[in-house]
Amino acid sequence: MALTKAQIEDFRQLLHEKRSRLLTEARRTLDHEMVIDSDERMDEVDQASSEYMQAFSFRLRGRERFLMEKIDHALRKIDEGTFGVCEECDDQISLKRLQARPEAQLCIQCKEAQEKEEAVYAEE
Repeated sequence: MALTKAQIEDFRQLLHEKRSRLLTEARRTLDHEMVIDSDERMDEVDQASSEYMQAFSFRLRGRERFLMEKIDHALRKIDEGTFGVCEECDDQISLKRLQARPEAQLCIQCKEAQEKEEAVYAEE
């Protein structure tokens, strides 16, 4: 069943809100967590710990950047009129799945098949 215009607009708003939260968090990280105070005299353990936390934050930012790309992709699909359509099989993505992950690109069946395929490659 195709989504109504009202549902699509609700998803557009939700995606914009998620995008805004990600940007806010990224700015917070850059402003607070990624700055090492040059006045602090750190011993090697403190410096290693600080560098580890920075690397950890950058990895988190990488995941968030990936999510941002998915959100932007979903917003483009709304603009193109293809939001809610599985990119693999062209079936409708269920409303329940979209409510849980509005940036979803695949229906649950195609996503499960993708994950099984990835698991096989991971075992090799």
